[in-house]
Amino acid sequence: MTITFHLNGEEVVLKDLDPSATLLDFLREDRAMTGTKEGCNEGDCGACTVMVTDKAGSKPLNACILFLPQLNGKSIRTVEGAADSDGTLHPVQESMITHHGSQCGFCTPGFVMSMVTAHKNGATDHDVQLAGNLCRCTGYAPIIRAAEAAADQPVPQWIREDPLPQASKAGMLPRSGDELATLYAAKPEARLVAGATDLGLWVTKGLRDLGEMIFLDGCEDLKQIEISDREIRFGAMVDMNRIRETLTPLHPSYAEMIRRFASQQVRAAATIGGNIANGSPIGDNPPALIALGARLHLRRGDSRRDIALEDFFIAYGKQDRQPGEFVEAVSIPRQPDRLRVYKLSKRFDQDISAVLGAFNVTLADGNVAKAHVAFGGLAGTPKRAAHVEQALLGQPWCKATVTAAAAKMSQDFTPMTDMRASAEYRLETARNMLGRYYSDITGNSQSVLEVQL
Repeated sequence: MTITFHLNGEEVVLKDLDPSATLLDFLREDRAMTGTKEGCNEGDCGACTVMVTDKAGSKPLNACILFLPQLNGKSIRTVEGAADSDGTLHPVQESMITHHGSQCGFCTPGFVMSMVTAHKNGATDHDVQLAGNLCRCTGYAPIIRAAEAAADQPVPQWIREDPLPQASKAGMLPRSGDELATLYAAKPEARLVAGATDLGLWVTKGLRDLGEMIFLDGCEDLKQIEISDREIRFGAMVDMNRIRETLTPLHPSYAEMIRRFASQQVRAAATIGGNIANGSPIGDNPPALIALGARLHLRRGDSRRDIALEDFFIAYGKQDRQPGEFVEAVSIPRQPDRLRVYKLSKRFDQDISAVLGAFNVTLADGNVAKAHVAFGGLAGTPKRAAHVEQALLGQPWCKATVTAAAAKMSQDFTPMTDMRASAEYRLETARNMLGRYYSDITGNSQSVLEVQL
């Protein structure tokens, strides 16, 4: 496999590379560019953040879980390339110095590259942009002040005008869904790599040999979003930041959950198709999508089928997907917004859920006409609460109905106890989430970010 990319303005061509080699290892070991740090090596701390630019724009990404073939045809800027070739500092770097935003310096390159990317994109929600960068020395206050001070400075020419190279053509780098369908049908044992926010850890933490790998980033037709009067259709390769942007005006509770479930760097890489296809029982997207009545679109060669998303998850580690079949898209029926999504985790930002609840109830003449209640973290798969839904249907929408329905939760789920939560705690919080939904829908909305006396 041969790939081509730009690294700090210079073209790099790699031939016969190991497809599971990461950008972080390439920078530090092959190029002796040690500004990009290795911290957690799993995409949590942000010390390895780099800016990656393609035709769609610039993103901050974690180099530690970014496989080299994912960079084909792209431009990468590391902290060594934040400044101009003549040594002129980027406004963010100047501001970090002025506002004393660095002490030990280990996390600083990652912060700088997240800030450089946000600055280029005109993003000023600094707390959100930097939620994936950890600092234990300086604290965030001077770093945020530095970001604020640099925000009005112009984007430097060497960052603004960063040309893209011509991508190399390679067999395991399909450029469309059609090419992917043909390739995957011929090699159904190969690993499909979308954003690698999950598979990357199989290499960096599990030290696993992934065998043959097919990289999907070149499939531009799988990155399309289509919105009609009937449905919202997301191609499988749409990243979670774009999902969030699309859903903010349509289903804001879902969009707010997406902001929390991963950092800017992870959301910029993670895809809706990958999040569904890995079948995790604690994936945060499937319960929300199930509550919205989403359908999954699958393709194998020239054959296509679509199923209700809830039917895709058969058992723990088992999904309704045949060899050589891949997720092509997911679609959500257009509907009035009554969805609420509640994420329970030990950290507010960027943490695995102990319980994720999604609630979507439709009323008619004060009674419950439809009820979709789905959870993650309570079973071996994302799952609807069938007994809870049945207890709601046809009943008046009142606290007594909700309380009686919540009591049915134990008939739907037998959760496990692990390091994130006990079985009893999970069930109790699931019941409480239904009560919270009732309060929200009846006009008594509460925010976990606000304290009321």
